[in-house]
Amino acid sequence: MTRGAPIPETVTLHVPFRIVKRGGRKEMQMPEGATQPRRTDNTVVKALARAFRWKRMLESGEFASISELAEKEGIAFTYMARVLRLTLLAPDIVEAILDGRQRPEVTLARVLEPFPVEWMSQGAAIELDRNHS
Repeated sequence: MTRGAPIPETVTLHVPFRIVKRGGRKEMQMPEGATQPRRTDNTVVKALARAFRWKRMLESGEFASISELAEKEGIAFTYMARVLRLTLLAPDIVEAILDGRQRPEVTLARVLEPFPVEWMSQGAAIELDRNHS
């Protein structure tokens, strides 16, 4: 704009997005290639924190077995065993989840599904949003 040019009273801005439901919540989804804000999934972060806490408790000898720890925590053994597997995730995947760089598809249910133990193979199973590195 140049000096003296009239300033419009109304500015219209078009932002392409759509609303999708995820886990009972509504979320804004941007078009492919648009920059997404970082979105830390507190449910997955909490599960990671619990997994590493439980691992420390087991490794310290405070509890002799997962069964004993599960009973003390009031949690089903099978659930605890699945959450404890999160300690086997590659460090870059854990860091990405903590930074909110995981893709929207990476939910707690998804990370609790079986995944390869080899760190190099985990990237395909648990995709990260490489645009936010």
